[in-house]
Amino acid sequence: MGFEKHAVGRVLIRTKIRRALWNCVSFFLFRPFVTKFFRVWRVALLKIFGAKLAWDAEVYSSVKIWAPWKLQMGHRACLGPNVICYNQDWVILEDDAVVSQYAYLCTASHEVDKLNTANDSLITAPIRIRNKAWIGTKAFIGLGVCIGTAAVVGATASVYKNVDDYHVVGGNPAKTLKIRNLK
Repeated sequence: MGFEKHAVGRVLIRTKIRRALWNCVSFFLFRPFVTKFFRVWRVALLKIFGAKLAWDAEVYSSVKIWAPWKLQMGHRACLGPNVICYNQDWVILEDDAVVSQYAYLCTASHEVDKLNTANDSLITAPIRIRNKAWIGTKAFIGLGVCIGTAAVVGATASVYKNVDDYHVVGGNPAKTLKIRNLK
């Protein structure tokens, strides 16, 4: 269920240029359009930058997205207010997945067995949030993590390992608190 880490080393100049363009567009054409009335406008802008979004996905204007071209969201998936989506690798939200306000999705880190330099220690791995999963407010989801179907990550939890389907996790590091018994 987890993902393999990629040792990319550093951010390519091409990516830096795309990010600079996205940051300008985001500042002037994405973030100012705050109401639900502009939801389709925000989705359209993300699609122009390569995001794979269902038209009924919800991305709040205050969300910070590092690379729209590495974002995929299914039907009714939601990135809530002030979410940080640091997606140097893919972030995939399946249908009805919800990421609550101030959560942090982090697909990148540095290889701890190398000196921390800007040129050779960067590693990435995707994050997948399966159908009907819910990420609570201020939760941290680390690189390579898969959140299972209908799982719940509690508020302020820090998740570094996969979460099984229907599990409710909380704490730092996150541990199973219970298993949902959905009728």
